[in-house]
Amino acid sequence: MTQRFKVANHLFEITLDSTALASANIIPSLSPFVSEEEGELLFQLRAQQGVVADFSDWEEVGQFDCGGANHGVYRKSSGSTGFYDYGFCISLPDFQGGNLSCCLVALEQFTRCEATLVGAPSTWQFGLNNAIMLTYAFAAADKQTLLVHASVIRNGGYGYLFTAPSGTGKSTHTHLWYKYIPGSDLINDDNPVVRVTDGIATVYGSPWSGKTPCYRNISAPIGAITNLKQSPVNTIAPLPPIAAFAAMLPAVSSMKWDSYIYKGICRTIADVISTTPIYELNCRPDEEAARVSYGA
Repeated sequence: MTQRFKVANHLFEITLDSTALASANIIPSLSPFVSEEEGELLFQLRAQQGVVADFSDWEEVGQFDCGGANHGVYRKSSGSTGFYDYGFCISLPDFQGGNLSCCLVALEQFTRCEATLVGAPSTWQFGLNNAIMLTYAFAAADKQTLLVHASVIRNGGYGYLFTAPSGTGKSTHTHLWYKYIPGSDLINDDNPVVRVTDGIATVYGSPWSGKTPCYRNISAPIGAITNLKQSPVNTIAPLPPIAAFAAMLPAVSSMKWDSYIYKGICRTIADVISTTPIYELNCRPDEEAARVSYGA
């Protein structure tokens, strides 16, 4: 079964290479993003059942932290192009046992990929979802597109992103907006997509939203991006460009060991900063914090 999807105006194609995968509905979060459009594809990914990939003759790069699950990363030269092919061993989070669930092989700058699902069928959704998310983030890295670890609230026609390390209170803060700031609704709670087009930064909902099942195919121009920190007092202040860049970079899915992907991401962050207010919010998890950030 082959199906096309459209996320942040990027088309991509997923092929489920067995009856078992096609009948299991293992990627329900993609349903709002199904598309019948024709056009250039960001990437094609084929998923199959199989055995663990052999990366023994690949260079081991290290670990990629993906929402509490560490994925092993491998690479090898793709020939005279100067680029690399990549392999990922995608494991479950530690609280789910940490077992391997998927091996992803990404070829031709993440435009052609194969995901092999291993282990029990109960792990397939996690493995394939992470494989698609990684592929999307890195295939789009040179197209003024960022996958951002943030919670996004919409109000007055604009999207407001709150970034912070996991567990700091991003979701709590956007929930406070939803509760206390009239006209607010949630766009995405963990991994929205940010694109810069014709000098305008826009945030899009995505199929990846962490623990909150918020898979909305909607978008809004960005009103502001705010880095959130816990504090006994509620204060907010704009960040100058260098501090804004330093605050945004850790929130973006990136591979520092790949210069082509990394440079593309850094250029897009710079474009976002040049068009979008960036703030730092020190706050408590209370109504006043929401009103302070909304007022700014």
